[in-house]
Amino acid sequence: MQETIIKFAPLLLEGCMDTLYMTVLSTFFAYLFGLPMGIALFITKQGGIAENKPFNAIFGWVINILRSIPFIILMIALFPVTRLIVGTIIGKNAAVVALSVAAAPFVARMAEQSLEEIDSGVIEAARCMGATNFQIIVKVLLVESIPSIIRGLSITTITLIGYGAMAGALGAGGLGDIGIRYGYNRFQPNVMYLTVVLLIVIVCLIQWGFGLLARKVDKRNTKVKSFGVNFIGGAKGVARIYKK
Repeated sequence: MQETIIKFAPLLLEGCMDTLYMTVLSTFFAYLFGLPMGIALFITKQGGIAENKPFNAIFGWVINILRSIPFIILMIALFPVTRLIVGTIIGKNAAVVALSVAAAPFVARMAEQSLEEIDSGVIEAARCMGATNFQIIVKVLLVESIPSIIRGLSITTITLIGYGAMAGALGAGGLGDIGIRYGYNRFQPNVMYLTVVLLIVIVCLIQWGFGLLARKVDKRNTKVKSFGVNFIGGAKGVARIYKK
């Protein structure tokens, strides 16, 4: 095993960098598109601040369909789009396209659930103070749901690491590609074991980091804390007190 580590250390390091590259970029794009999708689902539901039942039903149906497509099949189906965007269907940049598309609907549902946790009284108080829908979204919904969104971010990131490993079967690069090419195809199980260990370490570090961050920004972890929201129109804000 020691000889294997010394021999494949540079390759494994490159694989770690490629895995992190794909994960970070795809997570960014997944939230860039998925978070607005989740907000749209939340505000257009029955009783939402921009209620629109037909849109909510159709949009929710579309998101559910996208979430139901297995990642490998989705990645293959997106080959023409991937080639159009990055000019190739293999490599880490090509994998980012499929990873982002696969994760965006997942993020949308995660964001919707995070927003569902917000006390409806806070939203009503903001509306009574004369806040517009945009102000409610930016200054109430997003701010109040930050701890839950961060926890969801850890789940999304870890899920994308798993997807990225599967993408290695189609030439995406990263640790998954190394495990398949060297560990499976070339009958070197020690290499496969090393890639698995590295993936476990990366996942544990991500889970620990996002968990720590979520606890720090969660106002419910403090004894007493007030939250003020300032609105245009002369309103000074809405105060909320959190007690243990």
